[in-house]
Amino acid sequence: IAILIAGGMPVKPATPPASTPVVIDTNVFVGAAFRPDSGAGHVVQAVREGRARMPWSDATRREIEAVVTKIPPISWSAIEDLFRAEDHVPGSPDESELDWVGDPNDRKFAALARVTGAILVSNDDHLLARREEAAITVLTSGEYVRRTGS
Repeated sequence: IAILIAGGMPVKPATPPASTPVVIDTNVFVGAAFRPDSGAGHVVQAVREGRARMPWSDATRREIEAVVTKIPPISWSAIEDLFRAEDHVPGSPDESELDWVGDPNDRKFAALARVTGAILVSNDDHLLARREEAAITVLTSGEYVRRTGS
């Protein structure tokens, strides 16, 4: 399909950028629920609109659901649709060599980012403080938004 611009020259429409894979830590979902206009809210919105893919595993989904359902103003049903079948990563990604991740509960997110080549978005100080040691990219939600323009 070509579009005619002033002057009659055909121009091919721009191809939309490929969606960026992003593993989202639980704290980003919580932040987005309370402040949809924040960086966290923009990250979640990028997934909702298909500008970013969100790989997930059973373990990451279980943790996110367990935390979100314990915070009354947040509704699991408001984010459940973001866990798309085509982005499901079966099994448990290998968490070895993730000693730099101090909190064992965060290792599943780092391992998932590693096996999928995704950016890990987290506002967790423990992850962010040691991200230089990581073989993955770890960004705050604000850094992700600035980097991707989401």
